[in-house]
Amino acid sequence: MSANQSPAGKQPTATYDSAFLKACRREPVPHTPVWFMRQAGRSLPEYLKVREGIPMLESCMRPELVAEITLQPVRRHGVDAAIYFSDIVVPLKAIGIDLDIKPGVGPVIADPIRTRADLARLRDLTPEDVAYVTEAFGLLTRELGATPLIGFAGAPFTLASYLVEGGPSRNHEHTKALMYGDPQLWADLLDRLAGITAAFLEVQIEAGASAVQLFDSWVGALSPADYRRSVLPASRKVFEAVSGYGVPRIHFGVGTGELLGLLGEAGADVVGVDWRVPLDEAARRVGPGKALQGNLDPAVLFAGREAVETKTREILDAAAGLEGHVFNLGHGVLPTTDPDALTRLVEYVHTQTAR
Repeated sequence: MSANQSPAGKQPTATYDSAFLKACRREPVPHTPVWFMRQAGRSLPEYLKVREGIPMLESCMRPELVAEITLQPVRRHGVDAAIYFSDIVVPLKAIGIDLDIKPGVGPVIADPIRTRADLARLRDLTPEDVAYVTEAFGLLTRELGATPLIGFAGAPFTLASYLVEGGPSRNHEHTKALMYGDPQLWADLLDRLAGITAAFLEVQIEAGASAVQLFDSWVGALSPADYRRSVLPASRKVFEAVSGYGVPRIHFGVGTGELLGLLGEAGADVVGVDWRVPLDEAARRVGPGKALQGNLDPAVLFAGREAVETKTREILDAAAGLEGHVFNLGHGVLPTTDPDALTRLVEYVHTQTAR
């Protein structure tokens, strides 16, 4: 173990005793830590200013711009952790997949992957493919100091869904047709994506990430039985690949109330909960030995200060008996959210939970 590493391995010493990492490790905290998914983004006028005229994927590949965007919500809101500014399709672009992020649509794949021959297009990811990530993490960890930096990646199922559908999908019909119709090809596709995802997270941890989050945005479209059979092995492969680093591993999906126990079973240390399931019920479904993250409905932030505080108090009360709790929204910050509402929310949670 080098001098700049914590007892956990790669975890930087400066951030090891932060409230966020203590909560992830289910240790006593000075206050409930707060961060928001999509905290760096369209809700901030300073973000819109620096991104003006720059396509999304290009902005993810400019280290100085990435660092500035990642830091903006830390400066403004006083959150307990930064989340690396990127997109889940960045590693796919890095290995040569022809894709673009179209405004108002999302990631669009030029040639969807639907046959065994198509698997050859998914080559291994190397650190050299994403050198800009390593550079951006270096800039950020120097600037953030004791504030943890969360790395992230898209989970194999969600990446597969984008690749197979060719873009965002409401019903995931092509994805499910492949999963049910050719289970071996599906398993091979997810296994290949698990390797790419793990490599992308390893780059981020090696560069200084204090924790990592695996986003499975679309996995709520599956039943528990389908998840266990067709998705869990690949997600587990990702978590196992980074287990030796000692950094907390967070797993989040949308509409996953029926899958919460399985998300933990895949290997997460912290299970993210969307707004549909109360945290005390989520804890029952996940079982002991895991911290929880969540779970204010992002739309509540439009209801005014009193309503926000009332709903936040309900969440804090539901979390009172948890082994570890990281306060977050039940999904990402909505683009038209008033930034001041987020700043007030951070202050409220910190004040209400100060020990």
